[in-house]
Amino acid sequence: MTQIPVSNPRTGEVDYSFDEPTEESLFSKVARLRNNQEIWRRLPIAERGLVLEEFATALDRHQIPLAEALSVDTGRWNLSIMEIDALQGITRNRISQAKDVLAERRATASGGGVSHLQVFVPYPVVAVIAPWNYPLILSFLDAVPALLAGCTVIIKPSEVTPRFIEVVHAILADVPKLSQVVEIIAGTPATGESLIKMADAVNFTGSIDSGRRVAACAASLLKPAFLELGGKDPAIVLPGANLEEAAEAIMHCAIVNTGQACFSIERVYVHESHAQKFIDRMCSLADQVTLNFEDIRVGDIGPFISAKQAKIAEHHLADAHEKGARVLTGGHIERYGGGYWLHPTVVTNVDHSMALMTKETFAPIVPIMVYSDEQQAVELANDSEYGLSASVFGADSDVERVGLELESGGIYCNDVDLIGSADDSAEKMSFKNSGLGGSRYGPEGLIRFTRTKSLVFQHGQPVSIRELS
Repeated sequence: MTQIPVSNPRTGEVDYSFDEPTEESLFSKVARLRNNQEIWRRLPIAERGLVLEEFATALDRHQIPLAEALSVDTGRWNLSIMEIDALQGITRNRISQAKDVLAERRATASGGGVSHLQVFVPYPVVAVIAPWNYPLILSFLDAVPALLAGCTVIIKPSEVTPRFIEVVHAILADVPKLSQVVEIIAGTPATGESLIKMADAVNFTGSIDSGRRVAACAASLLKPAFLELGGKDPAIVLPGANLEEAAEAIMHCAIVNTGQACFSIERVYVHESHAQKFIDRMCSLADQVTLNFEDIRVGDIGPFISAKQAKIAEHHLADAHEKGARVLTGGHIERYGGGYWLHPTVVTNVDHSMALMTKETFAPIVPIMVYSDEQQAVELANDSEYGLSASVFGADSDVERVGLELESGGIYCNDVDLIGSADDSAEKMSFKNSGLGGSRYGPEGLIRFTRTKSLVFQHGQPVSIRELS
């Protein structure tokens, strides 16, 4: 076995390691899941839901050790607690939704001669390959609906944040029926590639470049790949916007989890009529944000989880500076205790020649560009290879009109990242290079882990050879 070292984001020290799984061990785990899937899929949806409810309850029992492991993985405490609480809510919402969404359906054609029974047939084994920014949620956000659909699931979190896996093993041990249909393992991208080949479908969350490799591997085997990839989400502040509310929401979304979220606001377009007032308020808010380097439980944002990401942010800032951008707050990667930290960074005089405005930065950086008319704002927001989501702030009569013109799957009007607060029927797809494979939200987020089968019944006279002439 190959031992993989893991660095602590707060200290920079290698204080953990794991053994890369062998092909033989992976094959054995996938074979076990495949053998157990037949019993699992034949359980009524309500019974599968009861097992997942036990999982949600077990998360609560193990909250402290799970939060402690997540906090070492990520360098932050409050969001680790949030991940656990949010996963409990997500699980229970999906349980409630699955009973109706996945129920078999019968219908009769007009005239009554033909009817059909439609059922959803789950993929036997789904591989979930998750990233490092929200390790727990993104390991189970798609695993839970796949399980409810009747699949078994093998999860490979990022090799950057593997410590929490040990606690998840203890949680699964508390839910024996679930432990029969779920595996969670530490591994590198090489392990992920092996799982794509062994599983029947793959769900990947991560960068565009990695997503392309996952898609190519899956396509070569004619296996479905559900891809949730990067974002460069814009926010447009229209002339009729409440500037205080817009600034608060945008700053929160830009820096939460140190900006390490696919839904982060990574570029802002503000109308020239109130640009300076908005910029001044954003700088004031940035100055109020504190780092948690002295006490992980005290402070607003933590270190970069990945040292590699800190280097990317540093490169984007340097590129912008060379091309004339002006840094108003923050702007310098700092080292405390061996970790990499960045105070919220407001940048102006930016344009689309800069990587800071065109490439995913994944950092607490808010580049602000001034526009003169609505059409220009729309064109700037759409001038991107990404199409995950976007926000629009302004009068109600304006935000809908502008939102409909934006080339993104989720458009949040007078707020940020509302999909989790929307009705359970809300679905959104990733546009452009931000993803592939349908919506992970709403009913489709359950159905996409199944294949639809219809049994069509003839209740009258079947077709005859006499009809050929």
